[in-house]
Amino acid sequence: MSRRILIVDDVATNRIVMKVRLSEAHYEVLQASDGAAAITAARRDRPDLILLDMTLPDMDGADLCRRLKSHPETAAIPVIVVTAARAADAKMRALESGADEFLSKPLDEMILLARVRNLLRARETAEELTLRNGTHRALGFAEAAEAFVGPGRIALISADPRTARTWRAALAPLVSDTLTTISRAEALTPPEGSPAPDVFVIDSQLAPQGAGLRLVSELRAHVATRHAAVLVVVPEAAREAAAMALDLGANDLIVGPVDPQELAIRIKAQLRRKNQADRLRATVEDGLRLAVTDPLTGLFNRRYALPHLARIAERAAETGRNYAVMLIDLDRFKRVNDRYGHAAGDAVLVEVARRLKDNLRAVDLVARIGGEEFMVALPETDPDRACSTAERLRSLVGERPVTLPGGAGEIGVTISVGVAFGSERPLAAGDANVEAEVTALMEQADRALYGAKASGRNTVEVSCTAA
Repeated sequence: MSRRILIVDDVATNRIVMKVRLSEAHYEVLQASDGAAAITAARRDRPDLILLDMTLPDMDGADLCRRLKSHPETAAIPVIVVTAARAADAKMRALESGADEFLSKPLDEMILLARVRNLLRARETAEELTLRNGTHRALGFAEAAEAFVGPGRIALISADPRTARTWRAALAPLVSDTLTTISRAEALTPPEGSPAPDVFVIDSQLAPQGAGLRLVSELRAHVATRHAAVLVVVPEAAREAAAMALDLGANDLIVGPVDPQELAIRIKAQLRRKNQADRLRATVEDGLRLAVTDPLTGLFNRRYALPHLARIAERAAETGRNYAVMLIDLDRFKRVNDRYGHAAGDAVLVEVARRLKDNLRAVDLVARIGGEEFMVALPETDPDRACSTAERLRSLVGERPVTLPGGAGEIGVTISVGVAFGSERPLAAGDANVEAEVTALMEQADRALYGAKASGRNTVEVSCTAA
């Protein structure tokens, strides 16, 4: 489903030009001509990103950004300030007010779209963590106490070691974090036992040519540095390198030559986001693992799945976006246990679980909710995509046999799938309404699954009843 972007600009021509660019990239575009209208639209329509002009008729853009970031309903929405002003003080005011990026007019379409993609990916990750943490609390687990956060670890990597040392000297009075200068090789092969940096600042012009951008993707591929923040320094004219850095996984960009004050602000912002994400991730991973995980398949169990589905229903009501649920059952599974034994049955369940999980988005949920029954929840998914996903999973499970343990050979496995679609209508206040929505949806998916079984198995059946 397309992401929603709010354009705030008092000049209608500017709004139209940006709307055309974003619509061509398949984003849904909302518009506001002043700060008051922007605040109303942001709270009512919950856009995924805001493009904000610095000069508005009723308030300063930096003040509007500060108000958006201070309100709980809009604080998490990324903001890109777009303005004709090029002065350094305008950029600093925007960043200090909480803006995620500052772009000067005339806009470079390549950079704009790359930055939009980058910030939306970051928002999706944050939403996923927040959603799972909300499920954690709904299950009755206390939220983890906020631990003391010590100084961050900042690694500076430049093509010229002298430049990195200059960055460190300039940053030292501005940040309270640990600053180190390292080489590309040291970033990829850190000393054994040493903690990974929280933030990498990387010169895009590392030798040989392209090494700086390759380092971004290499850090994202390593387990130890996958969640580190990456900030790339690019020359002003290197528009393609800047766009590529963002698409490869950089969290932020800074145009060289580096302004130490701007770099310090961007580093502090990235550290705050990383610390929050780390805390949410630890809460979910540690607090829920034993209580809500199926020990055989490693998937979430029914105790987790239903409250999480309730959170998805609530989010759909807030955003007006569709969602879907699948119930999946292994065909003739009892015959596997009867003929080959329970160890073979366990092997089949583990392999089917792996195939389902490996072929869904990170934000999707797959859970084992019964003996041979699985549930898949697809947030922000329209009916066509839900049906194509169900068919793809059915095909992936059945296309090759499962290898049985102990050299017992292989066995073909198929699944039947029932699909039901959630409602995006507003839910009335109260847990009972959410519970009723989820219960009705599960019943519809169960009837569709029964229909798939009755029609011959190894098929997908879609519920005809709206949730």
